[in-house]
Amino acid sequence: MTTDLMQKFPTIEILKNEPLNKYTHTKIGGPADWLAFPTTIAETKVLVDYARQVQLPLTVLGNSSNLIIKDGGIRGLVLMMTKLLGIKRQGNEIAAMAGELTIATSEFAYREGLMGLEWAAGIPGSIGGAIFMNAGAYGGETKDVMSKVDVLTREGEFKTYTLAEAKLAYRDSIMQHNHDVVLCAYFTLKPGDKRAIRAVMDDLNFRRASKQPLELPSAGSTFKRPVGYFAGKLIMEANLQGYRVGGAEVSKKHAGFVVNINNATAKDFLAVIKHVQETVWAKDKVKLETEVRILGDD
Repeated sequence: MTTDLMQKFPTIEILKNEPLNKYTHTKIGGPADWLAFPTTIAETKVLVDYARQVQLPLTVLGNSSNLIIKDGGIRGLVLMMTKLLGIKRQGNEIAAMAGELTIATSEFAYREGLMGLEWAAGIPGSIGGAIFMNAGAYGGETKDVMSKVDVLTREGEFKTYTLAEAKLAYRDSIMQHNHDVVLCAYFTLKPGDKRAIRAVMDDLNFRRASKQPLELPSAGSTFKRPVGYFAGKLIMEANLQGYRVGGAEVSKKHAGFVVNINNATAKDFLAVIKHVQETVWAKDKVKLETEVRILGDD
């Protein structure tokens, strides 16, 4: 039986029945029963331990950029890790806490004259999400530079995975399968010329802004890249750009994105995704798997 979490943990920011559309990049999502913002590893552990002890469903979110939360919201306790902050350099290694933004971490590396995170300059997620999903863009991936990661297991144990143990693969990691909570990631970088690093970051950000619908709410890249194909190209060739259900639409700017053009619901988003998958399968016999995580109740 859950008590009032705000009374039980008065020093931790906890909200009750909090609408999640205030936090997601899609601007959709129903309420969380309880939404907590841990700012330290100790706070994270006490919440994970409590949820386990009282059998309260636990969901962990980062910056909620590659995510669709259903209209019914999420039951139980949601940990939003965006306030678990801290970043530092040790030699050629950067340690970044889970709540740090990927963009901010890339900028930190640039300021320190370290190269290897240029590809991450425009990724809107958090470090925790980047590790969890093995985020990547423009030929770079998290696994290219991550050396190890500190996590908290759902049993309340602290663990450190090496790169090999973390099993980072295309939009996958051991953390997804174990439901571990990412706490801190370590990146091994190389000294480089700051002007050259900046030039690469600026070029990638220009390419991103010119090709992607950054001006509209979305969950980022909607589909994984099928082997031998590009999802966006398949969708474009199926004449699906502009296909709309309610307030959700296949972007006219980049077919790999579903955008919120007018107060869309998760139901709208999911209907667009389903239609795209069915149409591409019927035309090309290619299965499009979602890259976005889909959470919550209908």
